[in-house]
Amino acid sequence: MAERASAGKQIEIWRMDVARRKELLTVDSIRGAWAIIPTPSKPNASDWREANTVDLDETARAIEALIEAGVDGILSFGTLGECATLTRQERHDFVATAVETVRGRVPFFTGTTTLSTRDTIELTREASDLGADGTMIGLPMWCPADTASAVGYVRSVAEACPEMAISIYANPGIFQYDFPAPFWAQLSEIPQVVTAKLSSRMRWPSFVRASKNRIRLMPIDLEYYAAARIDPEFMTAFWTTGAVCGPKVVTTFRDEVVKAKQTGDWHKAKEISDAMVQSTRPLFPRGDPHEFAKHNIALEKARMDAAGWIKAGPCRPPYHNTPQDFLDGAAKAGRNWADLEAKVQAGQPLVSG
Repeated sequence: MAERASAGKQIEIWRMDVARRKELLTVDSIRGAWAIIPTPSKPNASDWREANTVDLDETARAIEALIEAGVDGILSFGTLGECATLTRQERHDFVATAVETVRGRVPFFTGTTTLSTRDTIELTREASDLGADGTMIGLPMWCPADTASAVGYVRSVAEACPEMAISIYANPGIFQYDFPAPFWAQLSEIPQVVTAKLSSRMRWPSFVRASKNRIRLMPIDLEYYAAARIDPEFMTAFWTTGAVCGPKVVTTFRDEVVKAKQTGDWHKAKEISDAMVQSTRPLFPRGDPHEFAKHNIALEKARMDAAGWIKAGPCRPPYHNTPQDFLDGAAKAGRNWADLEAKVQAGQPLVSG
């Protein structure tokens, strides 16, 4: 009984620490490599009849290993996280497990996007009560949004959940919205909006200007080298699914970019960046990003499973029907990353010839 009371007090102290840290989370808190994690699934996850499909043991193991590997933040419940196909209870159990594992050591954001402002607010409040540092929100997807409704959606969440930091999930393909400069200009007036996960090939320099440097824009790991060269002072963070195929690659890449900004020698950072890009080529069916987008979840999970660092598991319906040759390419990309991870761990050259 005394042990349980002591453990309860420890958890309460930790929750108070998390609450204090959430209040202080700002744009300057967003730095380094932010891992985007899948929601690990049990073998039966593709069967719609199953109610509890989240592998919570693997969730805790993977998050602990990411933190030990040195990632700077964790994002969950985006597309890869299957936010659209989890039940309410599954969401709750995953977030509770993640928060208890993280224990305030790095910022933890969890996606709460729904079709409804009220449902999004309810999920965001629940995530806050569980101890998450922030939410990652996109936009409702039933009708394409204009800028007034897009900004209004984010503003409503911020007003209802003032203790939660907000990351914008800026994906034009999914959310049917281009996220133009006026959107970022208006969001820059909302203190809780501290960062944004950008999709590939977004024209971010105009967004930086529009946001007055108040929102830390995070490109994907594959585009971070170019972003850091263009704007080394402001581009200080990136998001990565590669970390969940093997984190040493991205933490080393992060550190080499920091060194390059200080010394002016970008050779090693570019070498790792080029190797990451090369390793992922088989992930895109026929080299087509649009085809990849149709099967994003299945392909990323297949890549992760083949890399062997995490047991991502099968997809939840209805996104579990993907052509086998697409999955074979993703598995090849996973093995490529595993080879790259081994080379980085061993300090070996990343390219031959």
